[in-house]
Amino acid sequence: MLIKLVPHGGFAPCDFEAVEVTADIRRGPSVLTYRAIGEGPLMLPPAAPERTDGLWRYTCFELFVKPKGGEGYFEFNFSPSTQWAAYQFDGYRAGMRDLPLAVPRIEPFEDGVHVSLDLGGLPEGEWRVAITAVIEAVDADITYWSAAHAPGKPDFHADAGFVIEVPA
Repeated sequence: MLIKLVPHGGFAPCDFEAVEVTADIRRGPSVLTYRAIGEGPLMLPPAAPERTDGLWRYTCFELFVKPKGGEGYFEFNFSPSTQWAAYQFDGYRAGMRDLPLAVPRIEPFEDGVHVSLDLGGLPEGEWRVAITAVIEAVDADITYWSAAHAPGKPDFHADAGFVIEVPA
């Protein structure tokens, strides 16, 4: 499926026309391709593909998965540097801890990344998903993109962003 992310209204979208994500999300092997269309995002240089905190401070592509009917959810961060992070939360920004995950394959390209990861360890049942991106422009402006935004400041953890349904 093709998902067109929209910029958060409180931040100018800079020189970016759009952020598009092609996603095949399922239990097991999943694939996402993120593209920032426009002048091009500021991309961190290649690094070892290892778990790293704080990736959202720069250009970072994200996936949030919330089992339907529950409060807990999972957050995945993918950097163009090939660094990544995965977290589990018990509730809204509560009980955060590292989620064990096989190293995702992140392939950077000029204006985005192609990500392959295994979501087979997540709970069964229907999921609600949020697909998001933090884009840093070459002039250092940061923009926040999501399929849907909650009112107020950018908050990818807010329930309002979990608008994509993944069937059981």
